[in-house]
Amino acid sequence: MSAETDAEADAEAETETTGAKLFGSWATDDIEFRDPSTERYITVTPIAHTMGRHAKKQFQKSEISIVERLINRLMQTEENTGKKQQSTRLVREAFEIVHNNTDENPIQVLVRAIENSAPREETVRLKYGGISVPKAVDISPQRRVDQALKFIAEGTHNASFKTPTDAEEALAQQLMGAANNDVQTYAVNQKEEKERVAAAAR
Repeated sequence: MSAETDAEADAEAETETTGAKLFGSWATDDIEFRDPSTERYITVTPIAHTMGRHAKKQFQKSEISIVERLINRLMQTEENTGKKQQSTRLVREAFEIVHNNTDENPIQVLVRAIENSAPREETVRLKYGGISVPKAVDISPQRRVDQALKFIAEGTHNASFKTPTDAEEALAQQLMGAANNDVQTYAVNQKEEKERVAAAAR
């Protein structure tokens, strides 16, 4: 009798420790953040679709799972507008490819890719007597995350639109390349370009 109760207790403890998983496969705890400035704005939850509950509140997008924000970003093209289920499937399959190639949690790879793709400086235009002059400014952490997601989505679209490469394969390559800080990756290349232009405008 005691052996059965011990087995039940072990099963309950295992259920509590595993908890809910993203897409039923990926654990959302134990994610490591290397950049303390963007950590507050990268939310990791097992929910991939919140039904737009944060849409009407300014800056509440940071409360949404970073995976859902990536899914929403991938929808912002002429071909994919409003196709949430298609974009969700694309991300799910890309995560499978990332896991098969790296043997890592794809959520961890996504977080590292965003940290490596987030630019620290950009330029604004200031007018002095009718002359427009570029000026380098620091980027807020929230905008850094926004820019990183934008670069990853653009790189995926550019690599897969009217090419033999599948979108999920293109997204997986973008995530793995950005996570490894590969300058050949579109997202990291755009970040370096932005910072180079800002450095010249200091």
